[in-house]
Amino acid sequence: MNKKWWKEAVAYQIYPRSFMDSNGDGIGDIQGAIQKLDYLKNLGIDVIWMSPIYQSPNDDNGYDISDYQDIMDEFGTMEDFDQLLEETHKRGMKIIMDLVINHTSDEHPWFIESRSSKNNAYRDYYIWKKGENGKEPNNWESIFNGSAWEYDEKTNEYFMHVFSRKQPDLNWENKAVRDELYKMVNWWLDKGIDGFRVDAISHIKKTEGYPDMPNPNKLTYVPSFKGHMNRPGIDTFLSEFAEKTLHHYDIMTVGEANGVKVEDADQWVGETKGYFNMIFQFEHLDLWGKGSSNGLDIHAFKETLTKWQTGLDGVGWNALFLENHDQPRSVSTWGNDTNLRQTSAKALATLYFLMQGTPFIYQGQEIGMTNVQFDSIDEYNDIAIKNLYKKERKEGKSHQKVMEVIWKSGRDNSRTPMQWSSANNAGFTTGKPWLKVNPNYADINVEQNLEDPNSIYHYYKKLITLRRSSETLLYGSYDLIGEEHDYVYAYTRTHDDNTVLITVNLFESETTITLPDEFKNKERSLLLSNYKVQESNTTTLSLQPYEARVYQLK
Repeated sequence: MNKKWWKEAVAYQIYPRSFMDSNGDGIGDIQGAIQKLDYLKNLGIDVIWMSPIYQSPNDDNGYDISDYQDIMDEFGTMEDFDQLLEETHKRGMKIIMDLVINHTSDEHPWFIESRSSKNNAYRDYYIWKKGENGKEPNNWESIFNGSAWEYDEKTNEYFMHVFSRKQPDLNWENKAVRDELYKMVNWWLDKGIDGFRVDAISHIKKTEGYPDMPNPNKLTYVPSFKGHMNRPGIDTFLSEFAEKTLHHYDIMTVGEANGVKVEDADQWVGETKGYFNMIFQFEHLDLWGKGSSNGLDIHAFKETLTKWQTGLDGVGWNALFLENHDQPRSVSTWGNDTNLRQTSAKALATLYFLMQGTPFIYQGQEIGMTNVQFDSIDEYNDIAIKNLYKKERKEGKSHQKVMEVIWKSGRDNSRTPMQWSSANNAGFTTGKPWLKVNPNYADINVEQNLEDPNSIYHYYKKLITLRRSSETLLYGSYDLIGEEHDYVYAYTRTHDDNTVLITVNLFESETTITLPDEFKNKERSLLLSNYKVQESNTTTLSLQPYEARVYQLK
C-alpha cells in the first residue's frame, strides 16, 4: 500500500454560509472562515473542504453555479479567497474545493445562451428533448421531487434537471462541454488549491435513449436513479477527466459517488488507475430506521462497513464520515441527543474515526450539535425540504406528520449556524442569521467545549492525536470481530505485529462481549475510552450504554 499525505490527513468540512459571519449580514463568509483557522489548526485538522463559494443565485445554496471562476458576493471576493488559501497554507493546512460539474445554474451564461434558441452554439451544452404526447420526454423523477424535466416555452422543448429545476444538467456527451470543464478545473489547481470534493459525479452519464422507468405503481414520476446513476459508459468520461486534470497534480480528490459499489472500487479509487483518491459512499447511512423499533440495524451496518473496509484494503482508500451538509446530525440519528449526548457522540466518533481511511468531520460535529425542530416550514430554507412538504401536504398528510419527517431527516438539520458561544445568535453573527440558530446553543457551543476537558471537542482531539501517532491506525488492515453481537461493533486494526482493538456499544443498554479465543493470552492497555474503565484481564468486557474503548494489544 502506498503511503500518501492525504491518507494520513484529517479533513473538516466548512459549510461557509453557516460557519462564521465576519460582517454582520447574517451570512457566513470567507473572512469568517479565516478568523477560525486557528481553531481548526488547534483541533488537529489537516485539510479543509469548502462547500461551494462560487457565484450562484443560491437556489440550492451554492450548488447551482452561475460562474465557476468568481466568488459569490455574499462570501466575499477572489482576493478574500486568495487570502484564505495563503493563511491556510501558512498554518500547514490544505484546502479542497467543492466541484459541481454534473449541472450548472440556469443563470450560467452557457444556459442562458442554450435556451435562447435551438440553433444557438450552446444549445447542446445541456440536455434538451421534445415532449411526448404533450408531456415530459419520459417519466423520470427529479431527486428533489417532481419531474426531472422543465418545459421551456420559448423553444417548445424540455431540459433535464436531475436536481432542482434551476440546476440544468450538463451534456457530457458534448466534447466542447468537457473541454470547458477541464480548463476550469486546471485553472483552480494552478491557483494552488489542494484538490476537490466532486459533487454528484456519478450522475453525469445518462442512459442512452432516456427510456421510461418501470412504473408498476402508476406513479406520475418514477425515481430515475437507474437512468442516470453510475451508468455504463461513465468510465470513458471519468478516465478522460482524471487524465486531463487531476492526475497531473499532487492533490486530494473525493468523489461523491451514489450508486457506486465496492466491486467498482478499482475503477473509481484504485491506487494505479482510479479516477479519484477516495469516494463518499452512502450505503451505511441508509440503514437508520431499518432495525428493531426503527433504530439501527447493526448487523446490516457491520456488513456494509466491513464490505467497504475489506473491499478497498490494498486496492484503494475509504472516505470515513457520518455527517455532511446533506445529512441530519449523527448524534440525533445514531445516538441519544438528550441525556447521553456527549457519551453517544464520543462512541460514534470512535467507531468511524479509527477505521482504514481518511476521516471527515462536519462543522459542529466536534461539539455534538444536534438536529433542530422548527415549527413552521417557513423557518426552513432547503429546497428539498420545501418541495417535500408541498408534495406531502398535497397528498393529504398533516402538517405535523410531514414536519416529523423533516425533523428527523431534513438537510437543514446540519445547516443551522455554527454554535460558537452562548452569546446572541451563538456568536455566529451580530445580525439576523440567514437560518435560525438551534435554540440549544446556550448549552452546546465551542466556548463551553473548549473549557471542559471532558468535552466532545477534546475527545476528537484525542482521536486525532491517537490516529496520527499510530502506523497501525493509519495503514493497518481491518478485521471485524463479534460479528453476531446485537449491540457491540468491534474490530481490530493490524499492522506488522501491532494490533489495536476498538469496541463500541451502539445502544443504550448495558451489555457484555466476549472476545475471541486468540485474545486470551494478549496483554492489553487502554488507549482511549469515553467512560472511566475498571481494568481486568478477562476476555469478557462489560460495556455501559454507548461505551467505547480502544486497546493496544501486546
